Amino acid sequence: MAMKTSTRSPARSGRAPGYRCAECGWTTVKWVGRCGECQAWGTVEEVGAVVARTTAATSVLEPARPIAEIDATDAAFLPTAVGELDRVLGGGLVPGAVILLAGEPGVGKSTLLLDVAAKVAGAAQGDEAEYGGAVARDVLYVTGEESAAQVKLRAERIGAVAPQLFLAAETDLSQALGHVEKLSPQLLIVDSVQTLSSPEVDGSAGGVSQVREVAASIIAAAKRRNMTTLLVGHVTKDGSIAGPRLLEHLVDVVCQFEGERHSRLRLLRAVKNRYGPTDEVGCFDLTETGIVSVSDPSGLFVSRTKDPVSGTCITVTLEGRRPLLAEVQSLLAESATAQPRRATSGLDSSRVAMLLAVLQQRAGCLLHKDDTYVATVGGVKLSEPATDLAVALAVASAKTRTALPQRLIAFGEVGLAGEVRPVPGIGRRIQEAHRLGFTHAVVPASPDGPGEVPPGFRVKEVSHVAEALELLIPGTD
Repeated sequence: MAMKTSTRSPARSGRAPGYRCAECGWTTVKWVGRCGECQAWGTVEEVGAVVARTTAATSVLEPARPIAEIDATDAAFLPTAVGELDRVLGGGLVPGAVILLAGEPGVGKSTLLLDVAAKVAGAAQGDEAEYGGAVARDVLYVTGEESAAQVKLRAERIGAVAPQLFLAAETDLSQALGHVEKLSPQLLIVDSVQTLSSPEVDGSAGGVSQVREVAASIIAAAKRRNMTTLLVGHVTKDGSIAGPRLLEHLVDVVCQFEGERHSRLRLLRAVKNRYGPTDEVGCFDLTETGIVSVSDPSGLFVSRTKDPVSGTCITVTLEGRRPLLAEVQSLLAESATAQPRRATSGLDSSRVAMLLAVLQQRAGCLLHKDDTYVATVGGVKLSEPATDLAVALAVASAKTRTALPQRLIAFGEVGLAGEVRPVPGIGRRIQEAHRLGFTHAVVPASPDGPGEVPPGFRVKEVSHVAEALELLIPGTD
């Protein structure tokens, strides 16, 4: 009887190749188009069968030094002459830092960075202050979305033309790095990282592999040359940064540029910052002639009326560490249907619905037969729970048709039991309201009190929403 010869399959010899998700690291033995862990599409890539092990080098180019002997002045902040950007970054640009700026299409990312480029390049001609103690020389703006002529037209419109600002319209990573080698700029701006591609990597521009290669190559060049780099990043439909999550880990600073299309106000937030705080917010005004910093944006969110109007209340919200005044308006009308309508703008609709229920059940304000409309002024979005009390007072004011005092502000979180809970930064909010001319405030009762109250400023502490509604009684000051 002939015996069968056992042959070892090549697939079983050694380690079998597998596939791994570039986003979360999930592994599988077969290729799939969608990751089974994070549900991302197109992120599963083949992992080689042989795992290379890097051996230690016999000699190093630069030995390790005690931290006390390292000169930190090489990483000092360099002001950009754009005050709100410097505020968010913690003082300015850091040499060798890589900053990722993300935002929705049309929000003004390119306009902001073109203005920054012109300000930094203009410093070389003495138009602005010195750039980090040494006069700035060159700024390279690499655009992959527009031609150089199109960028020039926008630069002329916003007044961002500077002799030391160089433009390069490139979508090839090797060509862009060639411009960097030839020009040796102090500041590099890439608009955007998803439009560049490397001919040495498979995949189209914007893919996971391409974005990883482009980002890694640019970051390596920035660290080697001590060159500050600003990268523009696209976002997906859910607002997250497009491309692999690794991109956000590689860069030093991640900033989010936000704004509504119908509003001129733009907010810049630092989501990640290795060199400064992440709770600062920069405010900009986007106009037809460019983008300008707004150091005091509170006036944009408050309407100006000669006489008090019912259904309005001013509140103070904290954007990071920055107090901003905003106005909440409410309108009630008798409903013509059995199901009253609830509409909101600039506020969380579910939270407003909760506050309406609290007013009816805990404060006796009957709203079940009224169409209720609640909105903010200026297109600002208020998501902080501290705005609850202002919303409640505005709705109650509209219901009773009694106007609140014009120089009164209110803030505090309202619970389902009708209690008014303390919020952080009570003293800071009161100081900001006093600076802008307000004289009265309704605040949550706190064991530590409202803190230092400015002279002539009256503060009423309340522990329940019903106590705050007493202000709507005619003759109450």
